[in-house]
Amino acid sequence: MGTYTAKPGEIERHWYVVDAEAKTLGRLATQIADVLRGKDKPAYTPHVDTGDFVIVVNAEKVHVTGQKLDQKIYYRHSGYPGGLRTRTLREQLERRPEEVLRKAVKGMLPKNKLASGQLRKLKIYAGPDHPHAAQNPEPLQERT
Repeated sequence: MGTYTAKPGEIERHWYVVDAEAKTLGRLATQIADVLRGKDKPAYTPHVDTGDFVIVVNAEKVHVTGQKLDQKIYYRHSGYPGGLRTRTLREQLERRPEEVLRKAVKGMLPKNKLASGQLRKLKIYAGPDHPHAAQNPEPLQERT
């Protein structure tokens, strides 16, 4: 009896859709990260991307607790001296709500070459519509 290791060609991928309206940002991001990595499958293998596709709608209506809307700051740098730019979570949600959730999920993925492929399977939309109806996405079951 040997240990089972998933091969990239044997993986069956599903599509899931998540409505982010009134969901807490961090709790939603951990659930999405687990599905992208494939940790909810019995054939999970750490060094192989066994995850599924996740579509997130209503990303602009995600909920945060406490004072994070005004205290959480997103940084980016242009690469030039003095090029550090900052935005609060409130400003970021107004301008690019998809990036708030994408950055939260990215921080929960492994810091290796698998992460970029797993992040590509995440599709985020600010509004309630998405163009992936042909994939027949099923709703993602919430963990309690």
